[in-house]
Amino acid sequence: MKLLRYGPRGSEKPGLLDNTGMIRDLSGVIDDIAGSALLPEQLAKLKALDPASLPVVDGDPRLGACVSGIGNFLCIGRNYAEHAEETGAVAPPEPILFTKVTSALAGPNDDIIIPYDSHKTDWEVELGVIIGRPAKRVKIEDALRHVAGYCAVNDVSERTYQLEGTGQWVKGKSCDTFGPIGPWLVTPDEVGDPQDLYLWLAVDGHRYQDGHTSKMIFGVAYLISYLSHFFTLNTGDLLSTGTPPGVGLGQRPEPIFLKGGQLITLEVEKLGSRAQRTVQEAAPVIPSFPPRP
Repeated sequence: MKLLRYGPRGSEKPGLLDNTGMIRDLSGVIDDIAGSALLPEQLAKLKALDPASLPVVDGDPRLGACVSGIGNFLCIGRNYAEHAEETGAVAPPEPILFTKVTSALAGPNDDIIIPYDSHKTDWEVELGVIIGRPAKRVKIEDALRHVAGYCAVNDVSERTYQLEGTGQWVKGKSCDTFGPIGPWLVTPDEVGDPQDLYLWLAVDGHRYQDGHTSKMIFGVAYLISYLSHFFTLNTGDLLSTGTPPGVGLGQRPEPIFLKGGQLITLEVEKLGSRAQRTVQEAAPVIPSFPPRP
């Protein structure tokens, strides 16, 4: 089952994609793709619906982030050994955890806004995991039972904000529009083994990233178990599981970064493809960065 949200930003409605590729409206059944709608019993009810009984959504509406009400946007860094190497780091002995603020969330085809003072905005295609049943200190062998579904993520990153000065990854990962997800949430029965998915990303038609989730250092089940040891993973939390090699920072002989007017295309196998335009933000009249006191 493929669940989605469609409509203008801030006014999205829930929907599903039927097996003919048509969007069906779910707003008469659930309020949103969020909260209790992501629990196993509710997903089972949605799966039991006859899509033909639901209204067809006409036209080609904007798609929003495929999940609403995300409480935590959790990310794993350097989870592919080759990616760690291309950035000059070593494979970590345990998962590297950071967060993106939820105001970074965007629809799968929304424009990516490059901050006015950015010169090192980068791309990162990733497998996203949406939590269904809350997870607290779960065993690895039970971890995937807590997954509501999977989605594609572009973990857009500004490397100056992330790595220079005081560092602090959250700054470089959380600019507005830096968290596009979707186009849809795909339930586990349609995905199968999350460690058997191909993923890629291209900029202006040039393929930079080609990866496979089997190359993760820490797999999805391990990550859920590991994180749930420290805190509860709640319904609707989103976990982005790391990127394969091929990011702009890792290009040789010189890094390559995004600029306005480019087209990013990406796909995670079974989870759909998407395209995002980059837009350079105009410099503000009043600088947004406050002077030191």
